[in-house]
Amino acid sequence: MPVLFVFVDGVGAGTRDPEVNPLARADFLLSRFGDGTGSPLPRGGRAGLADACLGMPGRPQSATGQTTILTGENAPRAIGHHLLGFPNAPLRELLLRRSVFRAVAEAGRSAIFANAYPVAYLRALGLPCQGEPEPELLGRRRPRASATTLAFSAGSGKFLTWADARAGRGLTHDLSGARASEFGARIPPRSPAEAAEILLEIAAGHDLALFEFFESDEAGHLRSMERAIEALSNLDSFLRALVAGLPDDWSLLVASDHGNVEDLSSRNHTLAPVPVLAFGPAAARVHEVHDLTCIRQLLLELAGATTAAGER
Repeated sequence: MPVLFVFVDGVGAGTRDPEVNPLARADFLLSRFGDGTGSPLPRGGRAGLADACLGMPGRPQSATGQTTILTGENAPRAIGHHLLGFPNAPLRELLLRRSVFRAVAEAGRSAIFANAYPVAYLRALGLPCQGEPEPELLGRRRPRASATTLAFSAGSGKFLTWADARAGRGLTHDLSGARASEFGARIPPRSPAEAAEILLEIAAGHDLALFEFFESDEAGHLRSMERAIEALSNLDSFLRALVAGLPDDWSLLVASDHGNVEDLSSRNHTLAPVPVLAFGPAAARVHEVHDLTCIRQLLLELAGATTAAGER
């Protein structure tokens, strides 16, 4: 049965101090705190906390944290340090070799990445896609591939484009489509509930579906309580609609790569553990996620994905 993985960038389990922690200002599903507390989740959902530091000194960063989630390997240990931003050559090699999407494909299963990208971005990265590059984006600085983009490409899946988002077959990272439309995407405005309905529809027929949300991390770096509350409120409405519409035999897993937005006293990432939310069959297994290295294996097992080597 399908497993949905919602990756949320930059959300940790902080303190209950509403002066610095927007997650302490409302009862969000992701309002999990460092002492392990948080409100009960709907529909039998369960929550846990996962270590994002992975035994390495320094603050966890996006490139290594996301690579760890998507490969099951301790990426900061593999390269000797936490790495911010985009994957370097060793991490790119690891993502292509150990991607959860590659494992799903090798097991004869199907996966989809729900985020829709501009054709110009995908073509600049040498990734196959249909459609003409957007004139508004031509000539811009050459983009770099994120960990999620590299991981999905390793499974040879079809990337979705803004045309898919316009047609209701994909989502933009902000859920509403507003930011992409500023660059000419012409995506109809969507509510979080409508975005959740789209994700449930496109996940049907696939064993694993990923959606990536990173406005939370952006708000944390800006130290903006207003931006943080707006991003977290939209995300929470989206997650609640997903949970409400989740078929009984589907799983939903929500996790982050490092802390940030839970402590707006600093623009830097934090050492906090990250919340892991699980619904459906995944709920009974959330206790298995002790750190970021555990997520890939759980996703594969929930998706029923076995590789040619017999990996589960």
